[in-house]
Formats: sequence, C-alpha cells, structure tokens
Amino acid sequence: MLYRVFPFRPEADPGEEGGALFVPRFRQGSGRHDNPDRYGALYLSRDPESAVAERIQTFRGQVLPPDDHKRRDGTSYALAELDDSDLSPLVDLDDPAELVTRELRPSMVATGDRLSARAMSALLFDEDVPGFLWWSTLEASWTNATLFAERAVRHLRSTAEPEPLSIEHPAVRAAADRLGVLLP
Repeated sequence: MLYRVFPFRPEADPGEEGGALFVPRFRQGSGRHDNPDRYGALYLSRDPESAVAERIQTFRGQVLPPDDHKRRDGTSYALAELDDSDLSPLVDLDDPAELVTRELRPSMVATGDRLSARAMSALLFDEDVPGFLWWSTLEASWTNATLFAERAVRHLRSTAEPEPLSIEHPAVRAAADRLGVLLP
C-alpha cells in the first residue's frame, strides 16, 4: 500500500483536481524530484504516519493549529490509501545493490540539494521505470515513493474513501509525536 496526503474535494473523481490520484503538474517545480517539463511527480509513502509527517513537518517545536488541515480554497487535506499491487516494481534506492548499479551514494539520494535530487530523478525517469522508493529525510525507517504520474497513476486504486485529517486523526497524532509537533 501507498499513502498520500492531498487537498481533498469529496465530489472529485480520483484523477480530477481534489482527487487522490490528481497530480497538480502546473503547480510543481519546487519539490524534491520535480521536473514538470518532463513528468508529473506523485509523492507517497509506505506508512500513513510518514505521509502526514511530510505535510506537518514545518510545525516542529510549535503547536499545530486545529484548522491547519483546511485550505483557503475550501478543500481540506485528507489521507488516501492506494493499492499499488498492479504497479511494476519500483527502483528501491534503499537497496545498496541499486545504488551501486546506478553509481549513487546514499548522500545523493537523501540530499536537500534540489538540483541534485531532480537530476537523479530525471535519470530514473529516462530508465522508463514507474518510479522509485527512497528513505524519508525526516525518519530513515519511513519509505517514501516518487512515482512518475504518467506511467503510474493508471496502476493505482483507492482502497477506501480518503480520510479527512484533523488533530484527532491517529496518523496526525503519531506523526506529530515523532516530529516533536505540539498538539493543542
């Protein structure tokens, strides 16, 4: 399973804006693996806690406001669970053999240098793979995934209705505890 936090519109189909599989390519460009001129990057995690942690990380050492999951455009953030069993295998950059094959060092994968991360992602895109796995820079035991939307989205299925996030949601509480985010 893969998990994603996204701006949710209950009336939207999964591939439409507000749906769990929508990739806002027109808004991409600042993300770790973004190359919007070549592909849409869909960011997910193997753990719901990690997906939420990516969203709330800026509140470390601060109080997460109860309304933080609401957006000005009327949407609220939600957590989607996606079945990826029909997806071709992803390149696992937590596997030392994969790193050796691609002449990558761990520091090249988990770097904060966006230009390097985007160059690595573009090389993987050129291999015609659907995406890749990498460890979270927030917690190394969390596995994140970057999927190339045009290749991967049609192979994903929502397993249930997305769950709106709130400070009571178990994944929010767990992520906040792990990151040192304070809850009211």
